Amino acid sequence: MSTHLWILFTIVAAGGQTLRNALQRDLIAVVGTVGATHVRFLYGLPFGIIFLILMSAATGVAVPSASWTFLGWTALGGFGQILATGLMLQAMRSKSFLVTIAYTKTEPVQVALFGMVFLTEVPTPLLVAAILVATLGVMIMSWPKPAEGEPRSWTPALLGVASGGLFGFSAVCFKGGIQALATPSFLMAASTTLATGLAVQAIGLTIYLLATDRPALAKLFAAWRPSVFAGFLGAFASQCWFLAFAIEPVAHVRTLGLVEILFSLAVSRKLMAQMTSPREGLGIALLVVGVLVVLNA
Repeated sequence: MSTHLWILFTIVAAGGQTLRNALQRDLIAVVGTVGATHVRFLYGLPFGIIFLILMSAATGVAVPSASWTFLGWTALGGFGQILATGLMLQAMRSKSFLVTIAYTKTEPVQVALFGMVFLTEVPTPLLVAAILVATLGVMIMSWPKPAEGEPRSWTPALLGVASGGLFGFSAVCFKGGIQALATPSFLMAASTTLATGLAVQAIGLTIYLLATDRPALAKLFAAWRPSVFAGFLGAFASQCWFLAFAIEPVAHVRTLGLVEILFSLAVSRKLMAQMTSPREGLGIALLVVGVLVVLNA
C-alpha cells in the first residue's frame, strides 16, 4: 500500500511548504530574518509533538528508543535546515519569492550526490537524467531578468543555491535518522524524527536569540497569531516530507518536490496578476517531463 503513498505525501508537502514560505517571508519585516526562520521551529514543535502522539495512538506502536546515531543524524539535519531557511529568507529580501524558490530548487542535484555519499542511494542513469531535466526546467522558468540599466546581482543566486545544498544535506541527514530508528513502522519513524528535529531546532535557536537578540525573540512571541499558522504549515509539510523519506529514496522525493515551483508560480501570479511567458512555459514543460520520468523510474 505504501508503494505510491510517497507521491501523495510529496505533493501535499510541496503545497504546504509553499504557503509556509510565503507566510515566513511576510514575517521578516516584523521579526527579522532569524526570527522568521525560528517561526517554523518554535511554533512548529507543538504540532510535531501532536502528530507523534496521534501516530502512536493510531498505530498502537510506542515511540521508538533514540540511539546516539539517531540523535546525531537528526541534529545535523536540524541545524542544516536552520541555516538553509535563513539563507533562503535572506535571499527573498532582495529577490522575488518565485526566483528565490527556483534557486533553492537546485537541491535535487545536490541531494543525489549527498545520498550517494552518506546513504549509498545510487541513482540510475534514467533518474539522473530526470533530475537534470527537471532542474533545468525550474531554472529556465525562473531565471531573473535585471531591470534596465541595473547590473545583475549574483548574491541572491549564491544564497539560493547554498540554501538548496543545505536543504539537500538536511534531507539526507533526516533520512539517516529515520533509518537509524530501525522501527518497522514508517509512520512512527518519520514522526519521531520530526518531533526530535523540531525540538533540537527550537531549543537551539531560542538559546541563540536569548544570547544575541532578545528583542527579536520578544517580537516573535508578540506576533504569535500569524506565527502559529506558519508553524502548523511548517510542521505539517515536514511531516509529509518525512513520511515520503521513510519509504522512498530522498532523490526521488526531492525531484518530485520540484512541483513546489508550480505552486509558487501560482502564488506569484495570484499576487501580481501576470500571465505565463513562453520561457516559463518551456520551463514548466521540462519540469513536467522530468517529474514524469521520476514517477516511472
